Amino acid sequence: MSNPATSIRVGTMVSASGGEAAKRIGQIADLGFESFEPFFWQTTNGQDLADLGKRCREAIGDRDITMSTLGMFGNPLEETEIDLQTLQGWKDCIDNAHHFGASCVAGFTGRVRGKKLTDSLPRYKEIWSELAKRAADKGVKIAFENCAMDGNWQSGDWNIAHNPDAWELIFNETPDDHIGLEWEPCHQMVYLIDPIPQIRKWAHKIFHVHGKDATIRWDVIREHGIFGKLPFVFMRTPGFGDTNWTDVISELRLAGWSGSIDIEGWHDPVYRDALEMTGQVHGLNYLKRCRGGDFVTDPT
Repeated sequence: MSNPATSIRVGTMVSASGGEAAKRIGQIADLGFESFEPFFWQTTNGQDLADLGKRCREAIGDRDITMSTLGMFGNPLEETEIDLQTLQGWKDCIDNAHHFGASCVAGFTGRVRGKKLTDSLPRYKEIWSELAKRAADKGVKIAFENCAMDGNWQSGDWNIAHNPDAWELIFNETPDDHIGLEWEPCHQMVYLIDPIPQIRKWAHKIFHVHGKDATIRWDVIREHGIFGKLPFVFMRTPGFGDTNWTDVISELRLAGWSGSIDIEGWHDPVYRDALEMTGQVHGLNYLKRCRGGDFVTDPT
């Protein structure tokens, strides 16, 4: 992909927890995806990640598809059995990222459950200072997704990296250049934050982008508010939500950003279940149009 207009790839996430990641990649690799993010939910289930990386690369074959980022989603700050598996999963993903050709591992920071956000900072620093050193030794970046997982400043279960005020705090605790964000506009829009100005300030910390959008139902907000009986926002596949992805990609380019936008599916209220891949392929083609460059043969 030598064309500079396509230096931003568009791909999708692929679940890896159940042992079917390589098979799934083989099934959808010819649909036009340019990158994949294999991801684990709370545990790797004891898989041999070196072997999994090899099988995923074999499934891609000679196609021009990358796997720049692995996902490890859970709460590595707590100490129940599943949380300890998440922490071990982070270590294993960092150690084995190169087997996938990946240079970044992304997920949640974790959180001290049921406590205000700032109460998690000492534990955050303890865990992530060690993981940051491990990642630096392997040449791997760490990226935190900006998802609150239904938490807020006062309480939560999963993640503290969900708004800019929190980013200031966590990056102060771990000021390493290789610790940043797995960013998506959806999670800011859910909290009525304008995502576009955010890119201008934080692009240097955005290591990976999730392709997920949102539709804000302003008519519901005006009548029922945001804590009423009706949902005031829907998470959407790109192309079905409110975000102007041409603007998002333009702002990323203005900041000199390149990398992958991987679609995070399974949330759209319409294009899900039997329509999941219909929605994802629409989102893939939509994001490619917003990016431009697919038909450029001579950029001069």
